[in-house]
Amino acid sequence: MRADISAPTTGGKTPTVIRLLVLATFVVILNETIMINAIPSLMTDLKIDPQAAQWVSTVFMLTMAAVIPVTGWFLQRVSTRKAYAIAMGVFLAGTALSAVAPTFAVLLLGRVIQAGGTAVMMPLLMTTLMTVVPEEARGKVMGNVTLAISVAPAMGPVVSGLVLRFAEWRWLFVLVLPIAGAVTYLGYRKLEDVGEPQAGEIDWSSVAFAALGFGALVYGLSKFSPDNVASPALLVVAGIALVAVFAVRQLKLQRTGTPLLDLRVLLAGTFTKGLVLMSIAFLAMLGSMMLLPLYLQGVRHLSALETGFLVMPGGLAMGLLGPTVGKIFDRFGGRVLVIPGSIGITVSLAGFTQISMDMPYWQLLGLHILLMISLAAAFTPVFTLSLGALPPHLYSHGSSMLGTLQQVSAAFGTALVITVMTARAKSLVEGGAEPIAAELDGMRLAFGISAALSVIVIIMALVLPARAADHGHGAPVEVEDEAPAPQLVKD
Repeated sequence: MRADISAPTTGGKTPTVIRLLVLATFVVILNETIMINAIPSLMTDLKIDPQAAQWVSTVFMLTMAAVIPVTGWFLQRVSTRKAYAIAMGVFLAGTALSAVAPTFAVLLLGRVIQAGGTAVMMPLLMTTLMTVVPEEARGKVMGNVTLAISVAPAMGPVVSGLVLRFAEWRWLFVLVLPIAGAVTYLGYRKLEDVGEPQAGEIDWSSVAFAALGFGALVYGLSKFSPDNVASPALLVVAGIALVAVFAVRQLKLQRTGTPLLDLRVLLAGTFTKGLVLMSIAFLAMLGSMMLLPLYLQGVRHLSALETGFLVMPGGLAMGLLGPTVGKIFDRFGGRVLVIPGSIGITVSLAGFTQISMDMPYWQLLGLHILLMISLAAAFTPVFTLSLGALPPHLYSHGSSMLGTLQQVSAAFGTALVITVMTARAKSLVEGGAEPIAAELDGMRLAFGISAALSVIVIIMALVLPARAADHGHGAPVEVEDEAPAPQLVKD
């Protein structure tokens, strides 16, 4: 039997609980990208090399990949307010520790703690949204969510570039602390609980397999380079093996206990198609986000701040278009958005294969805005369609799986484009080519591979339904106990 959950009517407005969660999510996601421009300062202040400095980003990604699979189970066991308080409390503790870190090791520990809190916020937001917003209004509300979560990463490098012109890197954390503290206090005071927590013991072996498996997979992918293939490949193989053990364990727990990540979400065809589309689109997006700054700074010699300002309009366009995309989705369904969006992704990535030493900046800006707008047209409907195809008691597990695959896709996309670019450039240099010309050619090839992969996004867009109900609402899942119907509970 499936739990019957009736969402409260919103009257077309974004519920307060969602507004508060969006605000908190904006703060933690902003922090995820705010350290990008701080690498040179870290190297000087903490006396570390570039490889070590990159760990401030790598360790964040690793922690996210390890923690997100646990959130599906976690969000079903605690109330909305408690999950929010734990996530933001952990994030604040990590931010404070990072601000006063006397050594690089302590800074990394602070980033791990920050990421632990961040990993909970997005699944919490998506699960709550799917529960309290009726299906006919989800597109609009999801569009407003897209605005916040798209603008935040776009603003991160620009904000950090401005701060670092006047202060040291520690101020990136010091300035976040009071903002995050105020958001946490306001949210906890006004947030309402959604639904009732369910009983269930945690399977610690599943936690270990998930953390080690997804962690090894993401770390192995992040370490790939033409000069270093064997060791990362072994890590990736080990990660895949551990993830396979984790999956087998979940299948067993679905019959005999409480799974950490319920794989029955994959029985919903629309969810699985959306999962594939989102993973490939995220891979292409992260690949381009890695290549474009390398091109602008390494080939065109722009500063980090100038690069941030050039790519910011694309992120802002993606976010500002979110509410409009949501309204169109509510009225016409997903296909009128996802199909053109997927084509736009491929066209923009193909356009980036034409980069040169003197390509006009307006063309680069136009291609990047096209990519971001196309991603907005695809992401909002696909998120809504995918989760809407699940029965309500699997919303948290669906959100967790989407988040986990995004982290893996991000790592794979980054590893793919960097490895392809570096290998191609090295081969050309050995053949007598100029280093800059060789690097540029490697970037073109990497963009070309991303464009080729994005064709899969078009294929998946063509097989997605216009609405989740078109293929039947929910997965054909049988559960022994009927989950309690969530309702807003005021303190």
